[in-house]
Amino acid sequence: MKLGVFLVLFGGRPLEEALDLAAAQGLKAVEIGTGGHPGKSHCDPDVLLEDKAALERFKKAVESRGMMISALSCHGNPLHPQKAIAKEFHDAFVKTVQLAERLEVPVVNTFSGCPGDHEDAKYPNWPVAPWPNDFQEVLTWQWDNKIIPYWTEWGKYAADRNVKIGLELHGGFSVHTPATLLRLREAAGEVIGANLDPSHMWWQGIDPVQAISILGRAGAIHHFHAKDTSLDPVNVNMHGITDMQPYTAMMDRAWQFRTVGYGHDLKTWSDIISALRLVGYDYVISIEHEDGLMSIEEGLSKAVRNLQGIIIEDSAADMWWV
Repeated sequence: MKLGVFLVLFGGRPLEEALDLAAAQGLKAVEIGTGGHPGKSHCDPDVLLEDKAALERFKKAVESRGMMISALSCHGNPLHPQKAIAKEFHDAFVKTVQLAERLEVPVVNTFSGCPGDHEDAKYPNWPVAPWPNDFQEVLTWQWDNKIIPYWTEWGKYAADRNVKIGLELHGGFSVHTPATLLRLREAAGEVIGANLDPSHMWWQGIDPVQAISILGRAGAIHHFHAKDTSLDPVNVNMHGITDMQPYTAMMDRAWQFRTVGYGHDLKTWSDIISALRLVGYDYVISIEHEDGLMSIEEGLSKAVRNLQGIIIEDSAADMWWV
């Protein structure tokens, strides 16, 4: 395994400065935003797809620092019921796949998206209860008419270019659990896999180790985010896990994102790393910093230090003792 970082946390700095900061931490990989919610301050597909010299400079900037690009990321909602919004996210995805092919980056990370509840809807609708039965009807319509058709078509587009799609299992989007990921993968093909982030499992009440086992046995983990979550038991009982308060309301929220080791102890994170190794995941552990109690620099450095002590880098030895 290699330790890396989602470089969007340094989005306010020029690419080479951001890469220097990552390299100074001893990181071996970077995940880079190419549009959508992560933005494209470090990597603009519109420029790099048209300018061969710019593309070569971009590659050299990463490789000259002894790093690799683990994924290009363009998280968004290409299924948004407002066509102009959907098109912007869709176009970012398509260009990101094209750029990934050029750069020989094997994974594009994004969200599954979430449609509305009918053709003329204005806003996404995320059903989370099976009753009243209207919610089941909405869910069936979404999967049959939007989710499966879209990802079947554009999954093939990515597969034809030797690019895998890492869908982040995230609340508010149609694919948000191991079950929904596997449902889409069965319909759209093995090009679909998870960009698995334990932080989104914890707040949904899912054990990340079990999620790794479920998805890993199916070969359905394409990329991995290292981010933690802390849960406040008093506030969980007040607001539930679908807490709609803004992330800035940290004193009152049921849960909040933390840097690695500040939501769950390193034994738990060691179990996660071991579970990844057990199912054959030997790719990048990409740190994502979204900790409202720490600066970017301190949050990253603490995550790096905590993970460096537990990540499994070497190949497993032969079982000489058996």
